[in-house]
Amino acid sequence: MITASAGATELLLHLMSGVALLLWGVRMVRTGMTRAFGAQLRRYLGRALRQRFSGFVAGLGITALLQSSTATALIISSFAGRGLITGTVALGVMLGADVGTTVAAQILSLDLSWLAPLCLVLGVGLFTTGENSMRRHIGRLAIGLGLTLLALKLIVAASAPLRDSPALAIVLRPLDHEPLIAVLLAALLTWAAHSSLAMILLFTGLAAAGTIDTTLVFALVLGANIGGAMAPFMATAGQPPAARRPPLGNLVMRGIGVLLMLPLLSWLPDWMAQLGTSPARQAIDMHTAFNIALALVFLPLLGPVDKLTRRFLPDVKDEASFAPRYLDASALETPGVALAAAARETLRLSDAVARMLDDTMTVFTRDDGKLAKAVEQADDQVDQLYEAIKLYLTELSKQGLDEKDSRRYVDVLTFTTNLEHIGDIIDKNLMELAQKKIKNKLTFSKEGLAELTNFHHRVAANLQMACNLFMSGDVKMARLLLEEKAQLRLAEQQAAENHYQRIRDGRSESIETSAIHLDLIRDLKRINSHLTAVAYPILEQTGELTATRLRADERPDRSSQKDAEAARNGRTSLA
Repeated sequence: MITASAGATELLLHLMSGVALLLWGVRMVRTGMTRAFGAQLRRYLGRALRQRFSGFVAGLGITALLQSSTATALIISSFAGRGLITGTVALGVMLGADVGTTVAAQILSLDLSWLAPLCLVLGVGLFTTGENSMRRHIGRLAIGLGLTLLALKLIVAASAPLRDSPALAIVLRPLDHEPLIAVLLAALLTWAAHSSLAMILLFTGLAAAGTIDTTLVFALVLGANIGGAMAPFMATAGQPPAARRPPLGNLVMRGIGVLLMLPLLSWLPDWMAQLGTSPARQAIDMHTAFNIALALVFLPLLGPVDKLTRRFLPDVKDEASFAPRYLDASALETPGVALAAAARETLRLSDAVARMLDDTMTVFTRDDGKLAKAVEQADDQVDQLYEAIKLYLTELSKQGLDEKDSRRYVDVLTFTTNLEHIGDIIDKNLMELAQKKIKNKLTFSKEGLAELTNFHHRVAANLQMACNLFMSGDVKMARLLLEEKAQLRLAEQQAAENHYQRIRDGRSESIETSAIHLDLIRDLKRINSHLTAVAYPILEQTGELTATRLRADERPDRSSQKDAEAARNGRTSLA
């Protein structure tokens, strides 16, 4: 009894390991393809999205390469969410993606045992010896394909002893007569695995081993089609309605197709048996025929399906203006594209901060308390957008970035953080000073207001220069920004001296607003320091910066060295 139990446990463990290896292999193929050719595929897809039929062909081809209709669905959802494609074209791409998964399943179901070791050897060689990221990504793709083929063999071998297992027969026998339960079970398993291709290969592997009969494997394949449509719909939760409609439409179309097929399940095995193939091959062929038939039926009906999805997911009025627009979740497996999306969103953040900075001087010159409240509320929106960018970059960092992408990742995160700090300075410091000035009905002197306005204009100009530098990485612009920082430091000193001179002259406006005047200049200078931080990484990479700003033209004498050493050790050197 103990021996039988141990044998069953070992058998189940081998089967689970095969499934895990299959899921991991499919994922490696997808990530390798997206990292190596993701940008090119997205550009091709964008050019092809003109009408529903070309979209169908594009979805079929790209999904056959990616081996994941979910990945294609997320790309299309991001395009639809930004209004780049119409709903009918997006649905056409989804139908093509469904057929594309069947192409991948047809290829992987062939006897390719000789290909698995070849892919593994080639993939490991490219991945370990590749000096550039492209070779490593292609190596990852080859390793994933080899692991997928190896996992299929492992599943078939592990499930072979289950053919005559009375326990398994008892578990599966009710499903033979309950196809709806089998469909729902397969849909849940596929949704959990996020790969309809992997689950269909698993089900056909069990059929090839004789573990399940033909009728049951057909029901499981239909369930996998529904589960494959559920995954992208759930993955787009929280996105705008326009982004969720294509996955919803695909789920509706697949659901209708499965409901129409359920009454035919008892006849399907006899029809497919006329092809004279094995149960596993019949299941793969039925999967392909189902999706092709679905495309033929629904391609002319995409308009009504799009209208139906709009009724379920209508556009939301007064949608938050600071909701992220460019943070494309489908691009996370293509770091270059994802970083470009994050940089574009960062520019939106910089525009918001620039408006806050411009309104700040208006508040001080016009004593506009209502505008001050609006600036404070704008900082909440800035914080919201910053949080979205930060979380997006955090997800991106899990992908394993190369050296170039890692540097850009740090640059984007640092600049975004500095912009958020600037928003906090405006909200918590400058607006507090403005409210104090308004409450006490204070007025700057004519000369003092002119100095503050000029100082503010210089900081606002530096903000625009910093944004341009963030996108271009131009060395000359970086030097100019740092030179402007030094000039602004001198301007701060000069403004303070002029202010103190007016106090000495007995100017009442300057005396009353002294604290506000000096704090305003100090905070604007702090803002400028956050802006100029974008120049340091660029100049460090080109060797334009020295390690210290201390003069090195004269060697310090021995007493100075002793004083410095004593200071480092916490002692006081006595002369």
